[in-house]
Amino acid sequence: MSLKNKRGALRLAAFAAVAALALAGCTSTAGGTAAGSSGPIAKEDLVLVASVINTTNPYFIANIEGAKALSKKLDIPLEIIDSQGSSQTEISKIQAILAQGKKVVMFVNTVASSDTPTIVDAVKRAGGYVSIWWNKPDNFEPWDSGDNFVAFQKHPGVDSGRCNAQAIGDALGGKGNVIMFPGVQDSTTSQTRVAGFEAEMRENYPGIKILENQPSNWDPQLANQNAKDLIAKYGDQINGVWSADDGMQLGAIQAFDDAGLLDKVKFASDGLYPDTVAMMKEGYGNNAIVGETFHRGYMASAIGLYTAYLAATGEIVPSELPKEKRTSFFDIKCVTPDTLDDYLKYDSPTAAADFVDQLVENGPWDTEPATLTGGGGPEVMPKP
Repeated sequence: MSLKNKRGALRLAAFAAVAALALAGCTSTAGGTAAGSSGPIAKEDLVLVASVINTTNPYFIANIEGAKALSKKLDIPLEIIDSQGSSQTEISKIQAILAQGKKVVMFVNTVASSDTPTIVDAVKRAGGYVSIWWNKPDNFEPWDSGDNFVAFQKHPGVDSGRCNAQAIGDALGGKGNVIMFPGVQDSTTSQTRVAGFEAEMRENYPGIKILENQPSNWDPQLANQNAKDLIAKYGDQINGVWSADDGMQLGAIQAFDDAGLLDKVKFASDGLYPDTVAMMKEGYGNNAIVGETFHRGYMASAIGLYTAYLAATGEIVPSELPKEKRTSFFDIKCVTPDTLDDYLKYDSPTAAADFVDQLVENGPWDTEPATLTGGGGPEVMPKP
């Protein structure tokens, strides 16, 4: 069965939109005086805002689903910001909403760590509340920025990289050569996943050599081109491929299928996107995908927005929370083809609404499968 014939052009064309709509944020730093918020805000005066990197990548589509489910549950209006691959677009859209005088409860999925201070500063000056997901500078902590920067939240990247390395390492029997496709270089998410993957290989699979590392900007089309270049360079020396997310993995898989090498290579990545689930279930490409790490975008946006909502309405006071509830790491699962069935329920038609129901009942730190597992500061990077 050929990806080129069965999915090929349609799949790559769909994911090429991710490339055209890359990652968003802003470049200045926070500073100066800030208005902040003087007290709890009435529910009827709030608007939920979910800022996503684009509206085509399955993960960001799931972010929107989670935001919609929480909006319906809380009966609060929702606005979606699509950055359209531009930092300036994202920040200008955030500023436009803030300029309307609305008191925002905001979730922002940033891509570059340097985006965070400016976004936080803008929301703080307007008296809103924001939770940031995935990326921020390590030295820019919520407790140093007042209660309006409610929380920084993520799934740990080092654990993700280690999960993927174990899957590829075991599939290759501890011997062979791999190539890597990180995301954006100025991204703590990508950096920690890379560090985890490399550390696991170095510590436990010394017979596996990393041939080359090609950052591909969370862009399936760029990963596809980079994979073609590395295939031309290394050919059948490549035994394994790691990508920092499934979008890039899908682009790389197509390149290996086009080269007639798909059934000879093992892949692992982060995200367990719907296309990846389907490919794993059917044993696609001689069981090409051997490992994934599981989390869902609707869980991230719902957790982020609900945490900020609790702060806005006075149900929590961020400055009184322990640090691990402000810089927070949520559970991430290692998934193989043998355990895949355990996770299919999280993609049911009612999955986002079901998760939100449990979230409101249990709170943002105790809702399965995305429970709080640690935090309180930057991820501890493996020793080189």
